[in-house]
Amino acid sequence: MASIKKRPDGHWRARYRDADGKEHARHFARKVDGQRWLDEQTASIVTGQYVHPTAGKIRFKDYAEEWRRIQEHRPSTAAWTETNLRRHVYPVLGNRPIGEIRPSHIQAWVAGMNLADSTRSTVHGVVSGIFRAAVRDRRIMANPCDGTKLPKGQRKLVVPLPTEHVTALINGAPEIARAILAGAAGTGMRQGEILGLEVRHVDFLRRVLTVEQQLVTTVGIPPYLGPPKTDASVREIPLPSVVADELARHLARFPAADVEILDRTGARPLTRTARMLFTTEARKPWSRSYFGHYAWSTARDAAGLTDVGMHDLRHYYASLLIRHNESVKVVQKRLGHATAAETLDTYSHLWPDADDRTREAVDAALTIPAADSLRTAT
Repeated sequence: MASIKKRPDGHWRARYRDADGKEHARHFARKVDGQRWLDEQTASIVTGQYVHPTAGKIRFKDYAEEWRRIQEHRPSTAAWTETNLRRHVYPVLGNRPIGEIRPSHIQAWVAGMNLADSTRSTVHGVVSGIFRAAVRDRRIMANPCDGTKLPKGQRKLVVPLPTEHVTALINGAPEIARAILAGAAGTGMRQGEILGLEVRHVDFLRRVLTVEQQLVTTVGIPPYLGPPKTDASVREIPLPSVVADELARHLARFPAADVEILDRTGARPLTRTARMLFTTEARKPWSRSYFGHYAWSTARDAAGLTDVGMHDLRHYYASLLIRHNESVKVVQKRLGHATAAETLDTYSHLWPDADDRTREAVDAALTIPAADSLRTAT
């Protein structure tokens, strides 16, 4: 029910009742403005898009914290989200009522973030997800992040390390970590995947490595075993002889250790004894910080390579497969990428040039006689 009436002071009082029967009213100087407002409210009720006038008064930070607590994020993702909201979002948007945040506020916030372009886009994606949830909760009518002009940074092409650099890194690593680096370069496993290997995952007879878990290391939480990054990350990887030999030497020098560790790979977390392939000198699982500050930094400094990361060994492995004419699908499977598009987005520039192959294919198949041979005698 809606109505509009003129008051003694000359203003127009527009009022309506929402789906719960509660009355809402506003006053306008012109009848046409009041009628427009009533039409908008009535249409939103009929289409199911109605938002209670006070629903958007909650602060963005308060709503975002409610949203964050109910997300089924991995601990590492949850920690990343909390950190970036606290550092880069709440100082600008946190105290604003969520219903008063406009697209212009979002655009100004994105432009003012002093972060890499890719990180700005990722943080914007998190904030947009919060606003989408607010739309579903009928806190706001529309997502102010829609239409934001995001930075289009120059995509940095992967430049694989030369083999001599990879060898220098492996040789420069502390002995207890040497096989970890060799395994990463020779199988393409992610850092968490290789640090999460148990002895049962290495089949020396079949020369196969099985990836079905990863060691998750988050600041403030003891390392634990969790599922791989994606379903596609569960895979078997051919075990090259050079890696198998390095793993055998590692086990002879540093026997596998039985470790009590939290396992969250199944439906219910449990603490169990895992025979870990790689542990520290204290016979404990590696933490990300200790591995980086001790093992990787030692290897990098010894090799004289100050600007490389552990992930460069994964890129090196991918480049070897491509150099030896493996297909996109094979490279995708070995790396555990969710889609072939992900593989191509990262490594397409490493495959042989398609233009050259096209020319060779046509030249090999098509022969056109010389013009003189087509002429007939007159």
